[in-house]
Amino acid sequence: MNLIKELQWRGLIQDIMPGTEEQLQKEMTSGYIGFDPTADSLHIGSLVPILLLVHLQRAGHKPFALVGGATGMVGDPSGKSEERNLLSEDVLKKNQEGVKKQLEKFLDFDVIKPNAAVMVNNYDWFKEMSFLDFIRDVGKHITVNYMMAKDSVKKRIEGDTGISFTEFTYQLIQGYDFYWLYANHNCKLQMGGSDQWGNITTGTELVRRKAGGEAFAFTCPLLTKADGGKFGKSEKGNIWLDAEKTSPYLFYQFWLNAADEDAKKWIRIFTFIPKDEIETLIVEHEKEASQRLLQKRLAKEITVFVHGADEYHKAMETTEKLFANQSAPAESLNEEDLEQMEGIVKFNFAADKIEQGIDTVSFLAESGIFPSKGEARKMVQSGGIMINRKKVEDFQMIIDNSFLLHQKYLLIQKGKRNYFLVKAV
Repeated sequence: MNLIKELQWRGLIQDIMPGTEEQLQKEMTSGYIGFDPTADSLHIGSLVPILLLVHLQRAGHKPFALVGGATGMVGDPSGKSEERNLLSEDVLKKNQEGVKKQLEKFLDFDVIKPNAAVMVNNYDWFKEMSFLDFIRDVGKHITVNYMMAKDSVKKRIEGDTGISFTEFTYQLIQGYDFYWLYANHNCKLQMGGSDQWGNITTGTELVRRKAGGEAFAFTCPLLTKADGGKFGKSEKGNIWLDAEKTSPYLFYQFWLNAADEDAKKWIRIFTFIPKDEIETLIVEHEKEASQRLLQKRLAKEITVFVHGADEYHKAMETTEKLFANQSAPAESLNEEDLEQMEGIVKFNFAADKIEQGIDTVSFLAESGIFPSKGEARKMVQSGGIMINRKKVEDFQMIIDNSFLLHQKYLLIQKGKRNYFLVKAV
């Protein structure tokens, strides 16, 4: 298998150092990616580097996952407009454990295998190094002119906030990581996002100047969404890999709701489906885009990869209950189903008003579903309102406690696609 060719057609390579493809074809090669422990869970922005390591291991090479315990204390200026907050050692340790636990789900760490994955922490080799040792053994090999030429540094120097000496030295620290892994583990390859190219090439330069060795590198593009929105974000914020932070249902829904253009790109990047099968899927999808075949397959593959088949099936069941099986009574939805709904508007409404009884039109207007009673009345009269999946025939119908699902919810549908969940509080 030609790993570079495979990654190129998937859209996973942006910059590549000459000789990298030949090195990977020649012998089993150790390669690494760094993970920033700024939180105790990775989010879907980290899936691309995780997948790069998985592809590397599947191709017979040895993956190293570096958790940046030391670099997490410093801060990386790449792609950032201002200095970030530095984390304490205790917080970093907790975050590192969370990241390590997640990475173990995706990579094979079986030590019996020659290409078993290895997890390392750069704090282990930096904690005993003094500042004088660092500037003598590392700093003297890289000129300030070389460091100033990096885009990540130039942008910060030319910006309003400038750059601290702490973040200015980041590329030397990351460069030393590569050198240390090269010297101690014969690691010859570093991968990362395209915003890391400057830091990565400092590492290859340090390997060349300090060890007289040859190192290789490539980066993957930073992902964007077709609508210009930030990849990996929903209305509720980051889409996390930790099921406690983002439920498997919400995770599944993120991929299921991808725009067609995004789905065509993401199915190559985030799945291991072969090229011929993906091309066939795209052709089938374009015949009848409303069936969303591409999104369904994408959501299935990535949810199974991250959360397992059982959680995928649960997410599917919840989706069916909420949207596909409209003939099922609303009472069949449990509290968790209702609370996990995403993509619908949620309102709170005074429980005492429902207890007293309120006519439908007043309820629809006062809850915020309609801007006025007049518009609410028109929609009811045209048959466009359903409460708990039952069409409202009479706009004078009184809504009281007997309508509440689990003594607290009302599921409202306005037209074909607009859903609202009202909670009596």
